[in-house]
Amino acid sequence: MISIFRRYMFPGVTRAVVKSASALSLAFFVSGCAEFEMPVLADEDPAIPQVTSTRSSLLDMPPPKSRVDIAVYDFEDLTGQFKPSEGYQTLSKAVSQGGGAVLMKALRDTSGGKWFRVVERSNLDNLLQERRIIQEMRQIYLKETEINPKALPPMLFAGVIVEGGVVGYDSNVETGGAGAALLGVGARGEYRKDTISVNLRTVSVKTGEVLASVVVQKSILSTSVGASVFRYIDTDEVLELEAGVSANEPGFIAFRRAIEKAVYTLILEMAHRDYWAFKNHKAGKRLINQYLEDDGRLDRSKISDQDYDGQKTSMNKSAVTSTAENKKTT
Repeated sequence: MISIFRRYMFPGVTRAVVKSASALSLAFFVSGCAEFEMPVLADEDPAIPQVTSTRSSLLDMPPPKSRVDIAVYDFEDLTGQFKPSEGYQTLSKAVSQGGGAVLMKALRDTSGGKWFRVVERSNLDNLLQERRIIQEMRQIYLKETEINPKALPPMLFAGVIVEGGVVGYDSNVETGGAGAALLGVGARGEYRKDTISVNLRTVSVKTGEVLASVVVQKSILSTSVGASVFRYIDTDEVLELEAGVSANEPGFIAFRRAIEKAVYTLILEMAHRDYWAFKNHKAGKRLINQYLEDDGRLDRSKISDQDYDGQKTSMNKSAVTSTAENKKTT
């Protein structure tokens, strides 16, 4: 916001003074804030979110050897954190409460839907109620005494449950800024960094064993820059110009990217433990080695081209892959 005012409400500022002040402020912005642009606010139509790097990694994930039936019950906010604010208490949560929907979409998007067959469990009561309505209507109007499997086939069950939630939200992990002024002309810049941490784990339906668990952190950055001009035009007149802009990374976008990265990491962790397998063993092995290297569990210098050759059969199939009986229900 740019404002020109007279402190003591004396007669108007001359055009020459305004031009001089404008030139001064323009020169300052060009030299000190070359990247600053005043945004133009306009009505924007709803749009599909842009593809982030984490979602792109899921879409490009090599397909699995066999599709996995998976269930998501909920993805809770376990932090209890409220949105940070200055000077007053807010009841808004720091993170989105719709983590379950975001997680299910991330699972469905993996490799274009080739990796997972996600079954509905978050609103299971609604699903069961609708199936009961179908059964009762057929009994009343069609006089059916037994369930017709063609009209109401068995529900698909999952071999694995994906659980987890937001396990941490830290505000003001890092803050800072800088500013300078000379002869009434100054500039300032400030930044703040928050972090969000999410956990995902896979649980075997048959045994109840936690097969794998991963934690992913994502930073949320907020920055602001501004400049000001404060000059005495005359003994009783003051010229003041101020401009500034702030940029806050959307919390929901950071939340979604953290979940997508957690799904990506969980797949590689399960593949590393031989519970899941890639159709292309060589491509999958490269991704697993890269993941282990980033996690500090593998030394890149010890990897040879021979590590990517050959096929490896998963030794842990019983509880985490689609069974023949399960496939018949689809």
